[in-house]
Amino acid sequence: MADEEIGETEVATDEEAAHPFFEGAQLPPDAARRLAELEDRPGHKGMFTSDLSVNEFLLIKEVGFHPVGFVMGSSIYHLGIQTRRWSQSQELAKLTEAMYNARELAMNRMDAEALELGADGVVGVRLDVNYYEWGSDTAEFIAVGTAVKAEDGKSYRNNQGKPFTSDLSGQDFWTLLQTGHVPLGLVMGTCVYHIAHRSLGQTVRSAGQNIELPNFTQALYEARELAMTRMQDEANELGATGIVGVRLEEKTHMWGDHTIEFLSLGTAVVKTEGEHQIPVPQTIISLDG
Repeated sequence: MADEEIGETEVATDEEAAHPFFEGAQLPPDAARRLAELEDRPGHKGMFTSDLSVNEFLLIKEVGFHPVGFVMGSSIYHLGIQTRRWSQSQELAKLTEAMYNARELAMNRMDAEALELGADGVVGVRLDVNYYEWGSDTAEFIAVGTAVKAEDGKSYRNNQGKPFTSDLSGQDFWTLLQTGHVPLGLVMGTCVYHIAHRSLGQTVRSAGQNIELPNFTQALYEARELAMTRMQDEANELGATGIVGVRLEEKTHMWGDHTIEFLSLGTAVVKTEGEHQIPVPQTIISLDG
């Protein structure tokens, strides 16, 4: 069977690489103006923006943090061509790198907005991939969340000097802090994997039988392991003692059903010093029917 071709990373042009925003050196002018409107200064009363629910806002405040602004980062990425073999299971390294780098750019730009606001962290982070009419080989990677600042004046930034990031809800963030842990960062690992097609002979031999399909089992297992291991490596770099809220997502995007991205996400945390009293769980009966 002939080889097939699917996406890989497109290299930036010299003009793009020289652009300050492309390098991440500064915020776009519109973003800088939007964030400036949120800050207190002589003659101007600031305000915060947030995608927190009212209950989440209350719980974030209760553990000593105040929202300072809704922050976001975006990267529109072009995916070019990479060869895959019809009968071979293998990681598509170029696509893996592209999907990781695009998300990393979006998250770094979100971090830059949080730093501009003097935030200690970003809670409720969401990572999305959107496709537009520009073509199936072009996608927007976007990271959004609510930047928060500690009201006690302590710094909660991680060992890389960045605000912590977390995809935990306001309720889960409150609960995490009750246990004496603090978030360090949203960590991720990704693996884009091509799963070999079965031959006609394999298909005929298994027809009408209950039988494991070892090539599919091994391919999916290996791809998930690669994604999970890479997520754990990121947590180790942050000096984490654990990862909470781990989830493993599987998406085919625009590549077809035999090429899948496995994305592992979670919040890296570390235990703080001192004793912490964990609240006793209480039974709540909903009256919503």
